[in-house]
Parts: sequence; C-alpha cells; structure tokens
Amino acid sequence: MTATPREGFKARLRALSRRQQIAFMAALCERLLPNYGLYAQMTGQGDPGTLRVVLDLAWESLMVREAKIDFARQADKLSEAEPPEDDESFGARRAVEVMMALSTLLDALQGETPDAPLTISGLSKSGVQAVVEMTEEAEDDDAERAAARLREHPLMADERDFQEAVLEAAEARLDREALKALRRLGRNDGVSNLGLSLE
Repeated sequence: MTATPREGFKARLRALSRRQQIAFMAALCERLLPNYGLYAQMTGQGDPGTLRVVLDLAWESLMVREAKIDFARQADKLSEAEPPEDDESFGARRAVEVMMALSTLLDALQGETPDAPLTISGLSKSGVQAVVEMTEEAEDDDAERAAARLREHPLMADERDFQEAVLEAAEARLDREALKALRRLGRNDGVSNLGLSLE
C-alpha cells in the first residue's frame, strides 16, 4: 500500500458504513468518559450519569435496529452537563473534550456527518497532546523536537494503537457479539486515553 499509515487511517475511516462509523465513535467516547467522571469527582460539577445514559443509548441504537430514540432531546440534556464556561482548568478542558465528542456522536446519530469520526479521533488525540505538552515539554524544544517527543510518547503510541484496534474491529461485520466486544474494547478496563481511571 502506497499511502502513509495516517492517510490510510483516514481513508479507512471514510470508507466505513454509517453504522460502522457510529460504532467507532461510540468506542472512542467510551474511553474518553472517565476524564469527565474524574473532573466531576474532583470539582463536584457536572453530571456523569447524563453522559453515561447518552452513550448507552448510542449503543442501543446500534444493537436494536428498530430502537426509537429522540437524540435531539438527548443533545439538550447533554448540553446541561457542560462544565462552567469560566472554568479554564486542565480538568475542565478535558471534560469539554468528552462533551464535544459525545455531541459529535449525537449529531452523527441524527444525520449524515461524514467527518464526525475524524473529529472524535482528533479530540481524543488532542487530549493526549495536551497532557504530553504539560508534562514533557522542555524550554529549549524547537517545533521539530516537540513534535518528535509527542509522536514517540508512550501515551500517544497507545492512542494510535487503540484507535487502530477500534477501527479494525469496526471494519468487521458488526453483529451483536461484535458490538459487545467493541464496547468492551472502548471501555479499556476503565482507563481513559490519558491513562486515568476513576478507581
């Protein structure tokens, strides 16, 4: 194959059926969810239960073809769980990424949004990038060295491997058992893309 892995990844994402794209996005959202839960736990703000319900309904729509779910109503509920606008903390920014990912998933469930999987993929990666830059950046870094450090960081390598595994699973025939396996993969034993867990 002549495409670079990155181009190959994007092309493969775009080649997924709408149902496969929803499954890919739902799995990525599963792994993002603990970041919001931790923010809520540490600040007493937010509503992790609402996010859990929204994501459960997304999976239900994949498992039960005839499920009638009002995703516009879910989008309204979701918006009420946003962190306060004036909270500029690191945790709040990561919680907002989770909100944006779920909101993108809901948009995709309501209509054709071909770039939605790329959006959620990018959100997940940008959270990892923020952690790496916060913890690893050296003052004498030039752009090239910073990019190399990000690329080679274990969290970013894990992120790439995880998204590749989810994409591979989403490309398969998604019967009920395959969807359950994909959901388990997304939950990642409760560990988020940032290496954090609620336990």
